[in-house]
Formats: sequence, C-alpha cells, structure tokens
Amino acid sequence: MLGGSDISLPKEQEQGQKMQEDHVSSLKRGQTVAPLKKAGFLSFAQLNALAVITVLAASGMVSPEDFAFVAFSIVYILFISRVAFPCVNPSKDSFVFYPKHKILRLYVSVGVIIGLFLPIAYIFEGIFEGDKEGIKAAAPHVFLLASQVFIEGMSSSFMFAIPVRVFAAVLFNSKRIFTIMEWLSSEIYKVEQDYGGSTRRLHVGRALAVVNMAFWGFNLFGFLLPVYLPKAFKSYYSEH
Repeated sequence: MLGGSDISLPKEQEQGQKMQEDHVSSLKRGQTVAPLKKAGFLSFAQLNALAVITVLAASGMVSPEDFAFVAFSIVYILFISRVAFPCVNPSKDSFVFYPKHKILRLYVSVGVIIGLFLPIAYIFEGIFEGDKEGIKAAAPHVFLLASQVFIEGMSSSFMFAIPVRVFAAVLFNSKRIFTIMEWLSSEIYKVEQDYGGSTRRLHVGRALAVVNMAFWGFNLFGFLLPVYLPKAFKSYYSEH
C-alpha cells in the first residue's frame, strides 16, 4: 500500500526486522547460524486481504480487466525478481524505513482506514440502501488495494529484493489512481432519479472518494516516487 511499510502490520514488521537483526548480529560475532528462514506465507494482514478479494470476486463487482491486471502483476513481479533484481543476501535486504518509526506507523494506519476500512463500510451500507452504482464504483479500488496488500506481503514473505517491493507499490498505486478517478466521477455525476441511496450517503461517498484521491495521490507523487524509490534503489545497489 505505502511501499515503505510493505503493507504488513506494525507488529509483523517488527518481528521480521528483529529476525534479520539477530541473524546479522550472529554472523558478525562469528557464530554458526542456520540460514534466515522466510516468514510465514500468509500473515494476518494477508488473510484479511484474501478474504476481501474473495468476497468482491464472488460478488461479480470486479471487472475482468482488474483480474487481468492482478494476474499480470504477479507474473511480472516474479519475473523481475529472478531476472532484474535477485535477492543475493536476504540478511541485508531489510526494510527501507525503520518499522518502529512512529510517524510511519501513523501514516500506515491512516492509509488502512481511508483506503480499506471506510470504503468497505461504504460498500456494505450501499447493499442495504440499494446504491448499486456507488458499490460498483468503489469496489475496484478496494479489490486492487486488497490485492496489493496480499502481493506486497508475498514479496516480503519470500524476501524479494527491495526494488521488487517498491515496484509492486508503485504499480498498484498508479493503477488505483485511475480507479479512484472513476469512483469520484461516478459519485459526482450520479443521476438523482436513478440514485437509490440517501442524501447523506451521496455526500459521504463523494467525500470518501476525494479523500482517497488526495491521500493516494500524495502517497504516489509525494512519498513513493521522490522518497521511497530513491532510497530503495540506493540501499539495494550499495549492498549488491
């Protein structure tokens, strides 16, 4: 989602970072240690993301184009992880930012609330109010963000190199900007006679789409590209 957080929960980040730090410390002391093990394939965050993906896919609210994008992303991420950015030394390929950083943890929490929790609540409310248009517009963003959570977690679990993780974050964030634009356009130009929800829901939907556009636009153009991307490549090439 945010790239620097690798989309995992703060507790999971700390555990992964601690395992890597302990492994490096043992190597520096000259102790014989077993190879650094990979993290569990499905973390708590990934399980939740997989549940959201399954529900949205089963509901028929996700277009074939979005399915194709996710499938292509998985294949291409695996390809560049082998060809362009192999992880030569997993013990040195850690997080770009320290997981316990308070500002980063707050930033991640805000992103999860704005990008997942509130849109999911908006979709469920739309089911009860009969706002099919609002549900259809918000669903692609939620599906892609949940897919991003799952794929970034997978890239961390298998200890892909840092450039691969930053590529996943930038790729999905860029794609979701267009889905949010479509969501915002749908909310603004809703035809009153065809709209099945309340006036309050109409304003909430518009506000939620605007907030997501502002947050994820800043995340892409103000954090991932100018900050996270250069740091990730500098870290990778300085080590390898």
